Amino acid sequence: MKPYETKDIRNVGIVGHGHCGKTSVAAGLLYAAGATNRLTRVDEGNTVTDFDEEEINRKLTISSAVAAIEWKKTKINLIDTPGFNMFINDAKAALIAADAAVVVVDAVAGVEAQTERMWKTAEEYNLPRAIVINKLDRDRASFERTMESIHERFGRNAVPIQLPLGNDKDFRGVIDLMRMKAFVYTIDGDGKGKEVPIPEEYAEAAKKAHEELIETVAEGKDALLEEFFETGTLPEEHVIQGVDEEMREQRIFPVLCMSGLHDIGSDRLLELIVEAFPTPDGRPPAKVMLNGEEIERPCSDKLPAAAFVFKTTADQFAGRLSFFRVLSGIIKDDAHLCNSTKNTEERLAHIGSPLGKTILPVTELHAGDIGVVAKLRDTLTGDTLADRSSMVVYPPLKVPEPSIAFAVEAKSRGDEDRMGNALHKLLEEDLSLRFYRDPQTKDFLVAGTGQQHVEIAVSRLKRRYSVDVTLKAPKIPYRETIRGTADVQGRHKKQTGGHGQFGDCWIRMEPLPRGAKFQFANEVFGGAIPKNYIPAVEKGIIETAERGYLAGYPMVDFKVTVYDGSYHDVDSSELAFKLAARKAFRAGMTTAKPALLEPVMHVEIQAPVEYAGDLMGDLNGRRGRIAGMDTQGGTQIIKAHVPMAEMLSYQSDLTSMTQGRASFSMEFDHYDYVPQLAAEKVVAAAKAARAGEVEEED
Repeated sequence: MKPYETKDIRNVGIVGHGHCGKTSVAAGLLYAAGATNRLTRVDEGNTVTDFDEEEINRKLTISSAVAAIEWKKTKINLIDTPGFNMFINDAKAALIAADAAVVVVDAVAGVEAQTERMWKTAEEYNLPRAIVINKLDRDRASFERTMESIHERFGRNAVPIQLPLGNDKDFRGVIDLMRMKAFVYTIDGDGKGKEVPIPEEYAEAAKKAHEELIETVAEGKDALLEEFFETGTLPEEHVIQGVDEEMREQRIFPVLCMSGLHDIGSDRLLELIVEAFPTPDGRPPAKVMLNGEEIERPCSDKLPAAAFVFKTTADQFAGRLSFFRVLSGIIKDDAHLCNSTKNTEERLAHIGSPLGKTILPVTELHAGDIGVVAKLRDTLTGDTLADRSSMVVYPPLKVPEPSIAFAVEAKSRGDEDRMGNALHKLLEEDLSLRFYRDPQTKDFLVAGTGQQHVEIAVSRLKRRYSVDVTLKAPKIPYRETIRGTADVQGRHKKQTGGHGQFGDCWIRMEPLPRGAKFQFANEVFGGAIPKNYIPAVEKGIIETAERGYLAGYPMVDFKVTVYDGSYHDVDSSELAFKLAARKAFRAGMTTAKPALLEPVMHVEIQAPVEYAGDLMGDLNGRRGRIAGMDTQGGTQIIKAHVPMAEMLSYQSDLTSMTQGRASFSMEFDHYDYVPQLAAEKVVAAAKAARAGEVEEED
């Protein structure tokens, strides 16, 4: 692929809820632009942007993919993003590389949970947005009903610039309301519409929608508003110019009609992207750090080279692939840049433009372009590459903590030897994953955003690295705390042949609000305990609290104040006071009313209205508390707080209850007390597990 200047580049993120047809929209754009020689399909497993084996088998997008296409002397970098909640972090990271977003909405389901979340993310990133109503050729598809859903969620600034020709399976084309022309398509055609007069049966609806579009465009610009008042309308060129400018200014959000599956409307979307979507240098300057100070860095070829790595993947043949956006300057093939995040040198050998899993070689990439390079030594997602003369650092990615963890166990000694290295490679690729060892249970844990997320990681271990592991029951990250106060003494005295050991401290224990973690205070006066022994008291408390009291879970949200004690000139030591603090802690726990805490998740469910009663009854059975309800069209939105322990199998249960017509999102909200009966079961299970470990050791 030839190099493109900044003014001829468009970076477009395609976002929306899972199964709304984002990948099909991308496939239609690729085919219409001539990047593929046939219209590919998700259900056939041959799309350009869903190429991973897991994506092909599961028929869903798991990680973002970039595909560069050319349309009317413009390079368009399409970024196809995941739509399901557990992979949403990857979508958010990919949008950093975009200059605008295409928000895909299902013509049957309307605006769904993740569509709204990604809209808000695009809003946070200050990205102009266009909306595509997809799947208008499906049974029960409705343009009018979907527009109601869009207006309800995104406001009246979402303005149709197209109307559909035909309904359901008769959907065959679009009416361009800016130019007042119709375009019809043939199935298995070349993806380009044939211009025809607007059919008579659509003329009145098209005229009314055209007038509404003109009014909305005129309201956005004073000059256009004056012209509208004088003439009562606007000429075609002013309407087009107004839509283009006001979309870039986020005054309006154009709405288009499509069928990605049958490639209806793809060429019209490509036209809008070239005409109206912003160029990289038309966006606000990026805020970067230089020598410890925040500066603004415009997207320009004239500045020193800098690039931000927004995604890392592992390829079986090419090794580690780093996807980057050029922030400034021109990056040439075989360039030498510095990883300014880690202060290491990198050589960018064989840079290219990505087309799914294919890399199209390029000689150079200009400011604002997206590229990919293989085998960088130290660079990972979130790192900045920069010219040594200007070591700028782009703000790091913010990745939320995982919400669920599973214990993993290698099936053989060989798998165990390879597991750590293979998991390390997966962690480089997916920042939402965590791999660590539980200090209490000694289990190796893999944590992710959901059960399916972790299962996919395990499947990739086997497919890519021939590492076979077994998933055990998820580990709920319980915590322990206190509900009362205690005022106790901890005294450690031991006499041996030489120096003895002596430490004596008095402590007060009291509860803190949720989320306050641990606080330590020193109120010792008059040298009752020498200052150099106070840190040993704190360390003894912390170490003992980490091992818990009831069930071995870490203690949180409590305060310890050491206020008195005594010491011996010869026998006192840091070790003695640490052991005294441990005894004081254990003594205090007997009267401080220890309690068990469990993670409570914020759950949002979207389902057809007819399932609302069953879903709320099920949530109540899971110890859930309904936090709010809303109805949008035929969709019921239920918000609730539910303990994590009750949500481990919810995905499959929800699918079963609603015949697969519902979706949910879940994220950690807060910790709360475990009810007495449930707490007793958790404590008993923990004690039994510890007893089993002791027997094995014996």
